[in-house]
Formats: sequence, structure tokens, C-alpha cells
Amino acid sequence: MKITYDSRVDAAYIYIVESIGAGGVSRTVPVDPREINGMINLDFDDRGQLLGVEVIDASHLLSAEVLRLAE
Repeated sequence: MKITYDSRVDAAYIYIVESIGAGGVSRTVPVDPREINGMINLDFDDRGQLLGVEVIDASHLLSAEVLRLAE
């Protein structure tokens, strides 16, 4: 698992798999932002496998420790 963080847009991506293959993301499922006071998107491949999690407003939803470990 790998985490990247872009502080310019305050977005993090948590890679569940090491690399997203040639087929890439075929479906993105948003989490209702009203429930979490932010935005999280779940990315799936064409077989329904979870590939990664995009976290918008990451500095509010993830701990500072997690963001420090991000690449």
C-alpha cells in the first residue's frame, strides 16, 4: 500500500494495489460528503476490485502522521 499527497490541492491517494494496471479504474464511487464533511472516492477495476481511495480535503480527514508518511 502506498499513499501520495498533493498539498497544493489538499488531496491524498491511497493505493490499495501497488500499481493500477493497464485496465485502470473502470468505476469511481463517491462517498456522500455530508456524512464525512469532506469527499472520498473509491476506485474499482472492471472486476470490482478496490484499487485505491482518493481523499479530498485530506488535511482535515487524515492525521498529520499519515500525511507526513505520504510520498
